[in-house]
Amino acid sequence: MPDASDADLTRVVAALTRLTEARDARLLLAVSGGPDSMAMLDLIASGWPGPVHAATVDHRLRPESAVEVAMVADHCANNSIDHALLRPATPITGSVQSAARAIRYALLEAHADSIGAAFIVTAHHADDQLETVLMRLARGSGVDGLAGVRARNGRIVRPLLGFRKSELVAHCERRGIPFVQDPSNANPDYDRVRMRQALQGFDAVDPLMAGRSANALAEASEALDWIAMREAEAVLVRDPAGVRLSQTDYPSALLRRLLLLALARVQSDIAVRGPALDRLLQTLQRGGQAMIGDVLCGPAADGQGWHLRPAPPRGASARPDAAE
Repeated sequence: MPDASDADLTRVVAALTRLTEARDARLLLAVSGGPDSMAMLDLIASGWPGPVHAATVDHRLRPESAVEVAMVADHCANNSIDHALLRPATPITGSVQSAARAIRYALLEAHADSIGAAFIVTAHHADDQLETVLMRLARGSGVDGLAGVRARNGRIVRPLLGFRKSELVAHCERRGIPFVQDPSNANPDYDRVRMRQALQGFDAVDPLMAGRSANALAEASEALDWIAMREAEAVLVRDPAGVRLSQTDYPSALLRRLLLLALARVQSDIAVRGPALDRLLQTLQRGGQAMIGDVLCGPAADGQGWHLRPAPPRGASARPDAAE
């Protein structure tokens, strides 16, 4: 009978094969040095038939980060795993967590490109998924937000969403794999840490079952996207001035997606949050005009649907009620 590590390896390889739709893709593993990513590194390096590389992002936000990076680098060297240290070119400013996350993924994407890695693999697990879903539930998120952490998002794949954190820690301890604990993971200034602390000792919600629900919502979100793209072929019409959404009698979840597609066709880099989109929808459904980003939205001239066009330069005309 195979031991637990063999079973874990089989689970990870099966998840990676499903997510990458391949058996030998070149992978870049994001390894911070925590037990989650160190277990992931050991499992994938032991069982994945394709090339495996590791990278650690050092934001230089804590003095001990250099020691943690060195631990990961030494472990990789001792196990003949290619490892890269990635550092941002400039200090992080603003909201530390969100800025660090954006920089981390940008550095990983650039390094993956440089080594020809098809996928970037992160160590998000079932407990992370539960925390994410509950945090978004507390913020009033819809289907997309409650889908939580996606198992695959572009070239980023997360094969450990079916694992509990305790399993990953146990794997490291059983195999004698070194790991570190980031002190920021115990800092109650962060929402995620407070959620994690609130869940300690609370076993009424199984993270694996919550993960199944998040996956079901992710599938529902993908289905809505698929329907919206098909409908857009018929009801989003370009004209010299902008884009017209010719039909608006859709269920709300589908109408939101069609409106987002229309906005993106007028301003490709627009980023609209849920509350702003809801306000825009309410204004349009009342027959009003609104500006969001650099897009002016209002009723079509013939009264059939809505028309979206680039907004005039600031100050060129009276500004309608803003949606954001």
